[in-house]
Amino acid sequence: MDAVDLGELVVRRVRESEADALVGIDSVAVEGDRERVASIRRWCQQGLVVVAQGASGLFGYCVVEYTFFEQGFVTMLMVAPSARGRGVGRRLLDAVAASCETQKLFTSTNVSNQPMQQLLQRAGWRPVGLLHGLDEGVNRPVSNGDSIS
Repeated sequence: MDAVDLGELVVRRVRESEADALVGIDSVAVEGDRERVASIRRWCQQGLVVVAQGASGLFGYCVVEYTFFEQGFVTMLMVAPSARGRGVGRRLLDAVAASCETQKLFTSTNVSNQPMQQLLQRAGWRPVGLLHGLDEGVNRPVSNGDSIS
Protein backbone atom coordinates (compact mmCIF):
# COMPACT_ATOMS: atom_id res chain seq x y z
CA MET A 1 0.00 0.00 0.00
CA ASP A 2 1.33 3.40 -0.95
CA ALA A 3 1.79 5.90 1.84
CA VAL A 4 -0.79 8.66 1.61
CA ASP A 5 -0.54 12.03 3.34
CA LEU A 6 -3.99 12.60 4.76
CA GLY A 7 -2.88 15.90 6.24
CA GLU A 8 -5.67 17.68 8.03
CA LEU A 9 -8.76 15.79 6.98
CA VAL A 10 -11.75 17.98 6.07
CA VAL A 11 -15.27 16.64 5.58
CA ARG A 12 -17.41 18.76 3.29
CA ARG A 13 -20.25 18.59 0.78
CA VAL A 14 -19.11 17.45 -2.68
CA ARG A 15 -19.33 19.66 -5.73
CA GLU A 16 -21.15 18.15 -8.70
CA SER A 17 -18.01 18.67 -10.79
CA GLU A 18 -16.11 16.24 -8.53
CA ALA A 19 -18.05 13.15 -9.64
CA ASP A 20 -15.12 11.93 -11.76
CA ALA A 21 -12.78 12.24 -8.78
CA LEU A 22 -15.15 10.08 -6.71
CA VAL A 23 -15.26 7.49 -9.49
CA GLY A 24 -11.46 7.43 -9.30
CA ILE A 25 -11.39 6.51 -5.60
CA ASP A 26 -14.31 4.07 -5.67
CA SER A 27 -12.90 0.55 -5.99
CA VAL A 28 -16.11 -0.77 -7.59
CA ALA A 29 -16.42 2.08 -10.12
CA VAL A 30 -12.73 1.83 -11.04
CA GLU A 31 -13.31 -1.81 -11.97
CA GLY A 32 -15.78 -0.62 -14.61
CA ASP A 33 -19.12 -1.00 -12.82
CA ARG A 34 -21.31 1.32 -14.93
CA GLU A 35 -24.17 1.25 -12.43
CA ARG A 36 -21.88 2.51 -9.67
CA VAL A 37 -20.55 5.27 -11.92
CA ALA A 38 -24.12 6.33 -12.76
CA SER A 39 -25.05 6.24 -9.07
CA ILE A 40 -22.07 8.43 -8.13
CA ARG A 41 -23.05 10.98 -10.76
CA ARG A 42 -26.68 10.96 -9.62
CA TRP A 43 -25.75 11.28 -5.93
CA CYS A 44 -23.49 14.24 -6.74
CA GLN A 45 -26.21 15.92 -8.80
CA GLN A 46 -28.70 15.46 -5.97
CA GLY A 47 -26.30 16.91 -3.38
CA LEU A 48 -26.32 13.75 -1.25
CA VAL A 49 -22.55 13.28 -0.94
CA VAL A 50 -20.02 14.41 1.63
CA VAL A 51 -16.33 13.84 0.99
CA ALA A 52 -13.23 13.50 3.13
CA GLN A 53 -10.43 15.58 1.68
CA GLY A 54 -6.83 15.54 2.80
CA ALA A 55 -3.59 17.18 1.77
CA SER A 56 -3.36 15.31 -1.53
CA GLY A 57 -6.99 15.01 -2.57
CA LEU A 58 -10.20 13.12 -1.90
CA PHE A 59 -9.95 10.01 0.26
CA GLY A 60 -13.53 8.92 0.72
CA TYR A 61 -17.18 9.74 0.39
CA CYS A 62 -20.47 9.04 2.08
CA VAL A 63 -24.02 9.20 0.72
CA VAL A 64 -27.01 9.81 2.99
CA GLU A 65 -30.57 9.55 1.71
CA TYR A 66 -33.86 9.99 3.56
CA THR A 67 -35.88 7.24 1.91
CA PHE A 68 -35.76 4.50 4.58
CA PHE A 69 -39.02 4.99 6.49
CA GLU A 70 -38.33 8.73 6.16
CA GLN A 71 -35.18 8.36 8.27
CA GLY A 72 -31.55 8.93 7.32
CA PHE A 73 -29.84 6.03 5.61
CA VAL A 74 -26.15 5.74 4.75
CA THR A 75 -26.49 4.35 1.24
CA MET A 76 -22.77 4.27 0.52
CA LEU A 77 -19.54 4.72 2.42
CA MET A 78 -16.40 4.36 0.33
CA VAL A 79 -12.80 5.00 1.30
CA ALA A 80 -10.03 4.92 -1.28
CA PRO A 81 -8.02 1.70 -0.92
CA SER A 82 -4.84 3.69 -0.23
CA ALA A 83 -6.47 5.50 2.72
CA ARG A 84 -8.27 2.61 4.43
CA GLY A 85 -7.59 1.94 8.09
CA ARG A 86 -6.58 5.57 8.70
CA GLY A 87 -9.78 7.00 10.22
CA VAL A 88 -11.38 8.33 7.04
CA GLY A 89 -14.50 6.16 7.30
CA ARG A 90 -14.97 7.07 10.95
CA ARG A 91 -14.71 10.78 10.18
CA LEU A 92 -17.29 10.44 7.44
CA LEU A 93 -19.69 8.45 9.64
CA ASP A 94 -19.31 10.92 12.51
CA ALA A 95 -19.94 13.86 10.18
CA VAL A 96 -23.10 12.43 8.64
CA ALA A 97 -24.40 11.38 12.06
CA ALA A 98 -23.87 14.93 13.36
CA SER A 99 -25.64 16.49 10.37
CA CYS A 100 -28.45 13.95 9.99
CA GLU A 101 -31.80 15.66 9.45
CA THR A 102 -33.82 12.95 11.20
CA GLN A 103 -33.89 11.39 14.64
CA LYS A 104 -32.41 8.12 13.41
CA LEU A 105 -29.67 7.16 10.96
CA PHE A 106 -29.41 3.65 9.56
CA THR A 107 -27.14 1.69 7.27
CA SER A 108 -26.84 -1.87 6.04
CA THR A 109 -23.87 -4.07 5.25
CA ASN A 110 -23.17 -7.69 4.53
CA VAL A 111 -21.68 -9.95 7.19
CA SER A 112 -18.86 -10.60 4.72
CA ASN A 113 -17.92 -6.91 4.81
CA GLN A 114 -15.86 -7.21 7.97
CA PRO A 115 -14.11 -3.83 7.66
CA MET A 116 -17.50 -2.05 7.62
CA GLN A 117 -18.85 -4.25 10.41
CA GLN A 118 -15.82 -3.34 12.55
CA LEU A 119 -16.06 0.35 11.68
CA LEU A 120 -19.72 0.47 12.69
CA GLN A 121 -18.95 -1.27 15.97
CA ARG A 122 -16.05 1.10 16.76
CA ALA A 123 -18.25 4.09 15.90
CA GLY A 124 -20.91 2.97 18.39
CA TRP A 125 -23.54 1.83 15.93
CA ARG A 126 -25.68 -1.13 16.98
CA PRO A 127 -27.49 -3.83 14.99
CA VAL A 128 -31.27 -3.42 14.84
CA GLY A 129 -32.25 -6.25 12.51
CA LEU A 130 -31.14 -9.12 10.31
CA LEU A 131 -31.69 -9.92 6.66
CA HIS A 132 -30.79 -13.34 5.30
CA GLY A 133 -29.43 -14.16 1.86
CA LEU A 134 -27.44 -11.08 0.83
CA ASP A 135 -24.06 -12.80 0.72
CA GLU A 136 -23.91 -15.08 -2.32
CA GLY A 137 -23.73 -18.74 -1.31
CA VAL A 138 -23.75 -17.95 2.39
CA ASN A 139 -26.70 -18.81 4.60
CA ARG A 140 -25.93 -16.81 7.67
CA PRO A 141 -27.50 -13.70 9.18
CA VAL A 142 -26.62 -10.35 7.70
CA SER A 143 -26.75 -7.16 9.68
CA ASN A 144 -29.35 -4.90 8.14
CA GLY A 145 -30.05 -1.64 9.75
CA ASP A 146 -27.19 -0.78 11.99
CA SER A 147 -28.19 2.50 13.53
CA ILE A 148 -27.09 5.33 15.67
CA SER A 149 -29.55 7.55 17.46
